[in-house]
Amino acid sequence: MTPAPVIIAVDGRSGAGKTTLAVELAARLRQHHKVSLFHLEDIYPGWNGLMPGIERYVATVLKPLSEGLAAEWTSWDWEKHYDGGLNVTLPAEIVIVEGVGAAADAARSMLDAVVWVESPGDDRRRRALTRDGSTYEPYWDSWAAQEDDWLEADSVVSAADVHVRNLADGSAPDDVLQALMYLPPLAAILSPELSARRGLQLRSERLDATPDAALLFEALYGRSANAAWLDSSNASVVAGRSQAAARSRFSILADDGGTYGQSVLHRSGATQVTAGTATVTTSGPFFRWLDSVWGRRAVRAPRGYDGQFTLGWLGFLGYELKRETGGNDVQSDTPDAALLFAGRAVVLDHRERTVWLLALDAPDADAWLREARAAVVGASGGVDAGGGAASAAVPASAVPASAVPASAAPEFASRDSATDYKRKIADSQHQISEGNTYEVCLTTTLEAPAGDLDPWQSYLALRRRNPAPFASYLRFGELVVASTSPERFLRILSDGGMRAEPIKGTRGRAADPHEDDALRHDLETSLKDRAENIMIVDLLRNDLSHFAIPGSVTVSRLCVIESYATVHQMVSTVDAHLRPGAPRAEAVAAAFPAGSMTGAPKISTMDILDQLESGPRGIYSGAIGYFSLNAATDLAVVIRTLVVNPDGADGPTLSLGVGGAITADSVADDEYEEIRTKAFGVLSTLGAEFPG
Repeated sequence: MTPAPVIIAVDGRSGAGKTTLAVELAARLRQHHKVSLFHLEDIYPGWNGLMPGIERYVATVLKPLSEGLAAEWTSWDWEKHYDGGLNVTLPAEIVIVEGVGAAADAARSMLDAVVWVESPGDDRRRRALTRDGSTYEPYWDSWAAQEDDWLEADSVVSAADVHVRNLADGSAPDDVLQALMYLPPLAAILSPELSARRGLQLRSERLDATPDAALLFEALYGRSANAAWLDSSNASVVAGRSQAAARSRFSILADDGGTYGQSVLHRSGATQVTAGTATVTTSGPFFRWLDSVWGRRAVRAPRGYDGQFTLGWLGFLGYELKRETGGNDVQSDTPDAALLFAGRAVVLDHRERTVWLLALDAPDADAWLREARAAVVGASGGVDAGGGAASAAVPASAVPASAVPASAAPEFASRDSATDYKRKIADSQHQISEGNTYEVCLTTTLEAPAGDLDPWQSYLALRRRNPAPFASYLRFGELVVASTSPERFLRILSDGGMRAEPIKGTRGRAADPHEDDALRHDLETSLKDRAENIMIVDLLRNDLSHFAIPGSVTVSRLCVIESYATVHQMVSTVDAHLRPGAPRAEAVAAAFPAGSMTGAPKISTMDILDQLESGPRGIYSGAIGYFSLNAATDLAVVIRTLVVNPDGADGPTLSLGVGGAITADSVADDEYEEIRTKAFGVLSTLGAEFPG
């Protein structure tokens, strides 16, 4: 008896393309493994024999193979319509079983992976009749009826590990193989395939150009279902080599197209990865999954390239991932995380006025590099559609009230009335007086029907009105995130350098220079704001220390004032160095969510916030950024961010989260005015007003 094989079932309705997929998948696996392949069509006892055939398959084929034994089974003679000869299928390192019912309920306990193949009904019929001709045509309807009856009683579709949309274009086998690598039961046996994919080569081109970033994004990714633009939209107003300029030096534009493209959605402990036409779902914590795909140096940066992003994952982590870092489990109507894997991307170096084209070496890399090169040239001669590269930070009142043309401005409603929010401020201060916390970052959510609002045009208006170092535009299908965040959550360099830059303390801008200077000075000298900021600095020093080299945690800037288009902010900088070999995903988790969005101490305060706040925060208060193939990450805090959620309770919904830190010295009216100030930049751009 040989060791029990790994058994993969390829199931789906007749004509979905299962046989071709199984044969092609087996051919790819045979590069590193011994593979046996079994087709259920060889064992069905006639055109009315779906269920008897499944029983035969389970008893005479699957059961012995799962035990490492040779399977002896009787074939069906389709020309003579009775049993044929005796056949033997030998066990191998990997066994692929293919056919309708291969993953039936009675079989699933003996399978290591289930692939369900999907294809439209008309395509299935055409494929089946093309393959089998007149032999099958008289029986198509009766066989389809048997499939209907079986599927009505069997949950095979929902139980499948991998779902694949078979487009019959040759892409399915590679997509399925890529998806199978994410399944824990197959990780060990597919280690040669995993190693092959990790042996990546990075190609690059440097272009001396200053394209309009918005035009370039539209040209390359305007039609992409999933795309990301990490947009240093304030680059032109922070020129030079200052720390502010360093934060705004690079912008990244990418989608999940090409050979290596993938996307990920995580909800409540389930991670769904889509690779081309195949989707695989696994269970477990998100940060554990992240640790499996990121944190090791897989590529080297190109010579002369100063950026930390060398392709990889881009997207957002929602606040409700706090369930994995000491917080409560709160359900959100948006994904807890959404990322795309960019196997090719455009990086703009605003300081050097250059463009870097990055692509993993693949059969389609040359074509993409030509396309990207042409798009850069085209966008370099166009007008500034987005206004980012040519815009300057100006006081809020000097900007037109509304920058988004629409038939009607969105009408936002607040989760909390002014009275409710001020009552929650009092409740927060009660928790402080009881010694349960010493700072509570209380938030609320504004929502409105999306109506005819154009998310892309809205983002262009937002970046023009309120340029920021960590602005971003993310699109995952119809879910859109348009952010003008000024705050870095956490950066980890490829060499292990760590940095957090919390913001605590806000004042609005004024058109009159003297009044604006007075507001800045008021923030700079505010003992309350300094106390809020220093509390979060202390919290972040602790967060970074969990995985830092002892003694490396320092505060390089404390309570410095930075001015943006609509607000003045108080910012500090905490630096550290990651311990060699420390798990980078766990280091991110140790600091998540940002202390500036929770208060301190973090875990007990998050519990208080769950009691005070009337619903989930969703994407707001989470993080946006990248996880690079050179083990670097740079993440911004999700603030000043408009979310367009297609799955709102009453249809597509706009949401904007706002909040502020509550301490024992907080004055309720002042705190409420602060959230109005923070919301102003986004709301006024949309032509909307703060509700109430």
